[in-house]
Amino acid sequence: MSSDIRPPSRFNLLREMIAPIDMVGMPMKLLQAAGPDKKPKSTLPVIILPGLGANDFSTAPLRYFLNRNGFSSEGWGLGFNTGGRGLIDSLDQLSDGWDVDRTRPHFGEGEVPALCDKMVERVLDRVDKLGSPVALVGWSLGGYVAREVARDLPDEVAKVVTMGSPAFGGPKYTAVAGRYKARNMDIDWIAQETLKRFDRPIQQPITAIYSKSDGIVGWRASIDNHSKNIRHVEVNISHMGLGYNAEVWDIVLSALINVCDDTGI
Repeated sequence: MSSDIRPPSRFNLLREMIAPIDMVGMPMKLLQAAGPDKKPKSTLPVIILPGLGANDFSTAPLRYFLNRNGFSSEGWGLGFNTGGRGLIDSLDQLSDGWDVDRTRPHFGEGEVPALCDKMVERVLDRVDKLGSPVALVGWSLGGYVAREVARDLPDEVAKVVTMGSPAFGGPKYTAVAGRYKARNMDIDWIAQETLKRFDRPIQQPITAIYSKSDGIVGWRASIDNHSKNIRHVEVNISHMGLGYNAEVWDIVLSALINVCDDTGI
C-alpha cells in the first residue's frame, strides 16, 4: 500500500461547507427526467446504498433520475446507515466470509462487517423476489458495503458503482477517524482486515467515482489497484455533493447502461 495515503486535508473538509454549489445542476436534471417515460434500458434492478448517517431519503433524487431513464431502482431498505452500530457484540458473530481472530475483544471493529453481512441477506432476499441479479450503487460507506456484498455474492450482484467510497482502510483515511478512535476502536486493525478481503477478488465490473476535492474520504483510499475489472472516474466535486450532482448521475447511468450491454440483462 502506498505510504502517501492519508485522510482528506482540512481545506477539503472546509470545502464541504459549499457542497450546495455542486448540486446546482440537479433541478434541471430532475425536470428533464420528468418528461415522457424513457424506453426501459434493462431488466436489471438497481439497489442504492446511502452513506453513513443517511437513509433512503438521501438517495431518492438519484433513484428518481435512474427510474425515469429506464432503470428500476430502489433504496437499500435498512433504514439509517449507522455503520452497523449495535448489530453484534463479538467478532464471533460475523459470517465465515470474514477471516478474523474471533477471540479478539470487540470495541466496535466488527460493526461495518456485520452491516455487510446484513446487506448480503437483504440482497439475497431481493434477488429471490425479483428473480434477477442486481446492480449495487453506493455512496461513501454505502459504496464500501456494496463492494463487500459483491465480493460475497458473485452470482447475485452484476455490477457495482461507488461514489466517494474507500476501497480499503475503513475509517483510517477518512474525516471520521477520530470519532472511531474516541470509541477505543483499533482503526489500524480495521485497515489491515480490509486488505485481507482482497485475497478474494471482486469479479464483477466496478465503476469507482472519486474526487480529489473530497473532504470526507481521502481520495487515494478510493483507488483500487487490486481489482482487475475496475474503472476509476475522477470528478471535481465535494463528498456531500456527489449523490446530488448532475455529472455524477450521468456517470452512474452510463455505467449501468454499459453493464447491461455487456451482460444482456
